Amino acid sequence: MGSITILAHFSPLMFVNFLLHNKKYEVMLAPECYYSGMTNNNWIKLIEEKIIKQSGYRIEEVEQIPLKLLAVRSGLGRYGRNNICYVDGMGSFIALYGFFTDFEFAEDNWQEVEMMDNCESCGICMDECPNNCIREENFVIDAIKCITWYNERNGEFPEWMDPNIHNALLGCMKCQMFCPANAQAMEFTGRFEDIPEEDTINILNGTTGEAGLKSSICKIFGIFTEAELKEYMPILKRNLSVLLQ
Repeated sequence: MGSITILAHFSPLMFVNFLLHNKKYEVMLAPECYYSGMTNNNWIKLIEEKIIKQSGYRIEEVEQIPLKLLAVRSGLGRYGRNNICYVDGMGSFIALYGFFTDFEFAEDNWQEVEMMDNCESCGICMDECPNNCIREENFVIDAIKCITWYNERNGEFPEWMDPNIHNALLGCMKCQMFCPANAQAMEFTGRFEDIPEEDTINILNGTTGEAGLKSSICKIFGIFTEAELKEYMPILKRNLSVLLQ
């Protein structure tokens, strides 16, 4: 037997300028879509020292589990009408992590899935969603219409999707930026160093360039291997090309 610990890390909305033809093009990076700098070892040490408070127990990351659902079930967060998990003090600007441990906690916090109370009388996210994928009756969205569904995967954007609705290099911020539950989180946006023109051109051409893994974009996304860079490049090329049009 054992337990799964769900952790939320504040992941503020970030901005970055892409330099091209002596101009700066500001691009948003949605929460959880960039490298936070935290490693598994950092989280394992935190769990051991701050949560278990004992050594000698097995702690390892758990992959391919529904972190958002588990965060809500555990009481760590609640759903917004936009089907995104919100955590008190962080809003939806979070990155979620799950770790298994063979330490037996005295109790768990398993509870019913809940939507935030404020969502009952608020429809801002529905009004802001350009593809009308957020439903009024519950927090289960029409995911196949969501911008994020498409811009985080390889392939062409569907013809029915208006190119002008794209707003972030990865993910989408339309339903989150004006959400009242994110008012506090929006006060803590950040900015990465400018992307040099050489890197911008390489991305638009779908090439890694001589810098390769040393490029500024690799640092932002935590790309550490050639295989990861090869996987990311078509997505970055497509999304950046649309944003710079």
